[in-house]
Parts: sequence; C-alpha cells; structure tokens
Amino acid sequence: MPKLPPLELPKKALEIRIDILKMLNNAGSGHSGGPLGMADIFTALYFHVLHHDPENPLWEDRDRLFLSNGHIVPVRYAAMAHAGYFPISKLKSLRQFGSDLQGHPERTRMPSLESTSGPLGSGLGQAAGYAYAARMDNKRFRTYCITSDGEHDEGNHWEAVMFAAKYKLGNLTVFVDRNNIQIDGFTHNVMPLESLSEKYKAFNWNVVSIDGHNFNQILSAVESARSEYQRPTVIIAKTIPGKGVYFMENKFEWHGKVPDDAQTKEAVKLLTKELKTYE
Repeated sequence: MPKLPPLELPKKALEIRIDILKMLNNAGSGHSGGPLGMADIFTALYFHVLHHDPENPLWEDRDRLFLSNGHIVPVRYAAMAHAGYFPISKLKSLRQFGSDLQGHPERTRMPSLESTSGPLGSGLGQAAGYAYAARMDNKRFRTYCITSDGEHDEGNHWEAVMFAAKYKLGNLTVFVDRNNIQIDGFTHNVMPLESLSEKYKAFNWNVVSIDGHNFNQILSAVESARSEYQRPTVIIAKTIPGKGVYFMENKFEWHGKVPDDAQTKEAVKLLTKELKTYE
C-alpha cells in the first residue's frame, strides 16, 4: 500500500478519531479512552509503517500486527476502513449482532486480523511465537504487537518478554500504550509499573520512549527497531487517553464508556474544526 507523507498523517488521525466517536456512540457500548489515545500510532502503522495490501489481506509477506489489548479495537477497525480493507460505512456495525466488527477482534471474522484478543496479557506471547516461527522459516516480514500498560500486571506477559529476549527476536516490535489508566483507576494506584523502561532493559530489550502523539518520534522509533537485529524492541509510547476530546482526556472513567449523543456531537464538532486547519 502506498505510504502517506508524514505531514499528512495528523489529518488522517483526526478523521479516524471522528469515526471512532461516531461508531462508539452508535454502538452504545465500548471503550473510548484507549482508541482515541492510540489513533496516531495506528495511523502511522497503517499509512506509513506496515508492509500490507488491503486488496490482498492474506499476502504471505505482509507485516503482522497483533493487538493484545483487544478492547481498543475500534481504532484498528477505523484505520483499516480508511486504508481500504472495507467500506467506512461498515464501521456503524460495531458491536452489532452478527457483525464482523465485534467489541474485541475475532480472527475468523476477517482475514486481516491476526489473532482473537480479549484476555489481557496474552498478545505478546502470540506475537513472539509468530516472530520466532517467521525466523525459523526465513521470512523477512516484521511482527508488531500493541499492548496496554495495564496488562503489564499479568504474569504471562512477562513470560513472553523473557522468551523474546532469549531468542533474540529482532523482528519483533512492541508498542506499549503508556496512558496511565485502566478500568479501575490510574495505573500508579492499581499496580505501579515504573520504571517500565528499566524493567525492559533488564530483560535485554531495546527500549525507546516516545511521545505517542508525535509522528516524527513514532516513525523514528520504528526505524530504530528495524536497525536492531539481536534484540526485540519495545516502544513505550506516552499517550493521552481520550486524546482530542477535552472532557475525556486523562480521565480513567472514560476507559470503558462511550459518549452520549450530545457529547458525541460536541466532540465531533471540535475535531472537525481542527481537521479544517489542514485543508
């Protein structure tokens, strides 16, 4: 798929945020904070980083993208729709009975999903296993995995961290959505994680810390990962949950709820006004 120039990525991210709000409001349930916060990273992945082909989603040499924290899948669906995997109009079927766009991704619903996810802490093990198998088969594609900071509370996540380091999976890149919230509150209250970067370094990972809303930093971090052949890379991305919607930003209460009609109208109006600055 042709890449968007870096200067066009912020505009695309705004379009994706607007669709996230609309689809969540239409569904009447789901998660708002994480999808809005990760819109910039998913935009960078689908429109600049990943080697993929929406018209051939099972292309053998495509990069693989695993979403461990499956509850933020609205941002993936929106990015996929804008990339051409399916019509944007289909986004309104989110969480509807029988829809391909379930509240957590189901691998068998569409060929472009690499895994079913929901139970937190499991995605990195799947991605690491895939990256290991790719190396055994002499495949050149890269494997990416999106994780939440809250799921670092899970022991099986750290087993995968050890596995990836032991087998020197330089073809594996992990993004941590470091938004500091989870469903019960702020991460530093639920289960303190810092220093997260030092923990990964202790497990012999290549560690890059970035502003998850700065496209230059996102793309530079990916290039750093591509140049590391002997270690897996973790990109710890500091993000703002609910990014772009002032009444959602940095509020853990928006982890697992959706805007009502009035809130959606206000949020879409704000983002649309910002979008016009790029025209």
